[in-house]
Amino acid sequence: MMKIGRIFPIAFLCACLQACGPEAGAQSVHETSIADLQRMLAGGEVTSVQLVEQYLARIEAYDRAGPRLNSIVRVNPAARETAAALDRERAASGPRGPLHGIPVLVKDNYNTTDMPTTGSSVALADFVPNAASTQVEKLIAAGAVVLAKTNLHEYAYGITSVSSLTGQTRNPYDYRRVPGGSSGGTGAAVAASLGAVGMGSDTCGSIRIPSAFNNLVGLRPSKGLSSIYGVMPLSHTQDTAGPLARNTDDLAIVLDVVSGYDANDPATEAVRGMPPTRFRERLGEVSLDGLRFGKLDSYLERADGATRGVIEDALEWLEEQGVTIVSVEIPDVADLIGASGVIGHEFRADLDQYLAQFGSERITGLADVVDLGLYHQAVAGQLNRSRDAERDEEAYQLALETRSELRTVVERVFEENELDAIVYPTIGEVPVFIGESQPGNNCSIAANSGLPALSLPAGFSDSGLPVGMELLAGFLEDERLLAIGHAIEAGFPQRQAPPVTPALVGNSPPPIRSGILQVEGEGFSLQGEFRIDAVLNRLEYELQLSGEGAGDVSAAVLVLDEGSAPAALNLLGPDAGAAAGSEFMTPQLRQAAADRSLRVRVFGQRLPPEGVSAPVVPDN
Repeated sequence: MMKIGRIFPIAFLCACLQACGPEAGAQSVHETSIADLQRMLAGGEVTSVQLVEQYLARIEAYDRAGPRLNSIVRVNPAARETAAALDRERAASGPRGPLHGIPVLVKDNYNTTDMPTTGSSVALADFVPNAASTQVEKLIAAGAVVLAKTNLHEYAYGITSVSSLTGQTRNPYDYRRVPGGSSGGTGAAVAASLGAVGMGSDTCGSIRIPSAFNNLVGLRPSKGLSSIYGVMPLSHTQDTAGPLARNTDDLAIVLDVVSGYDANDPATEAVRGMPPTRFRERLGEVSLDGLRFGKLDSYLERADGATRGVIEDALEWLEEQGVTIVSVEIPDVADLIGASGVIGHEFRADLDQYLAQFGSERITGLADVVDLGLYHQAVAGQLNRSRDAERDEEAYQLALETRSELRTVVERVFEENELDAIVYPTIGEVPVFIGESQPGNNCSIAANSGLPALSLPAGFSDSGLPVGMELLAGFLEDERLLAIGHAIEAGFPQRQAPPVTPALVGNSPPPIRSGILQVEGEGFSLQGEFRIDAVLNRLEYELQLSGEGAGDVSAAVLVLDEGSAPAALNLLGPDAGAAAGSEFMTPQLRQAAADRSLRVRVFGQRLPPEGVSAPVVPDN
């Protein structure tokens, strides 16, 4: 029997949330692929201006209000105008390609010359660079609409996405938790359908971790496959940049646009003279049957139980499809990683050079940022250490040499085991609650070797949190790696929309649903009202006991099914004549609400041991 893994349905209460109002119909941008958006545009069902308007309505409903994801730094004031020009061009001469008229989101460390580029720092709140990044220029040339800039962990120096300019971005799968980072704003926004696709950067996990935490697909490309010119640097040796997407086809479309040689980025010499990439064309060329994956046991063993269980389910499914899974270890990997990091050597010099090159006059370097206190306390340690550090050239050169050694060792593991990919959890811990430190990062093998790594959705934990599975491949094997990911995605679909950002009803979130309860017993009556707020993922209730036998009631509990289902939530305890509360819903509680199977069981002295129960009856 085919195993589908841990997918939790996240529909709410009624089909209305899938099919009521304009956005839930044929023209909805909610969870809509680039290919489907293009079909809608080509068929005249929608215009690019209307796509922009729909995404802006979702930003207003879910980023600024509702769960307040706080993923967007700035909306492009020229987005509608740009979309209108692209609509006119489409009518006159047809589309430029698959990105024509498609609204995209851009991490706010990519240079844009019509909006500030801030690194999500108050230090650079109004800094407008004198040149756009190469990847932004390529997107615009392909006809994309830059819709908005997204939040990041300040200066991309962390993985929880908090910054002095806009604060903390929230995870749409549980807005009490972090979205990963540093491209957490892009990850949360793409997951919530605030744009068709989004751009991020990855120095050590900053594309892959938000992809894992937001149920997305993200590729850290081979170093040099695409340009980082005009992307605010953390470390030029380790920095890469590229898209995060809800599916592999969307990812391939953008990768084909932004990849390739750029004279402004010396690292892209690796692809100079090579033909243009064919990510999308090659998506269907790989069959899983016969592939060999190396399971990195040490990384799986150190993962938390929730993450490990999801990855093991995915690996079991892969074996059922004919993939051979072999256990591997990378010799001396911890020592090689520890000796090959260069962020500490490069950050200050790289940032200072970037600010000078792109025309920052008010802030001329990291010393200004630190000395004026223009940063969030979450990056205080990193910035202060870098501000005072003097580069040790001998140690720096040794780190660069060790990076080559690490790649050689990893490539030897591939060769000796005849592997197509090495597989391990993208990050070994589920998203932490906001304010906590995020453990479990597995970013460094790819980051320190320059090899490509793809994070794919692997499933969900029992608490409804996304888990990512990372596949590592050989240098410049990016196209085949994505084709492998596409084959996995096709047979093992794990994409689920976030619970708190459903399709809009008109331009508004779905209304709060409510239900009533009435339980009659010997000498008492328990009446109540229940309200389910899909956008805040909360169950709210008010209960009132009455009657001369009310004092004999010991407890009232919410259960998720009929019969002898156990208590899922205590509503009323002994000696309580009334109660009110609000509960953040688990996936199981959400599903019971969707199935209309919520019941209340009441226990008391004059009631049978199993109590008496009644359903929560929807009143609309």
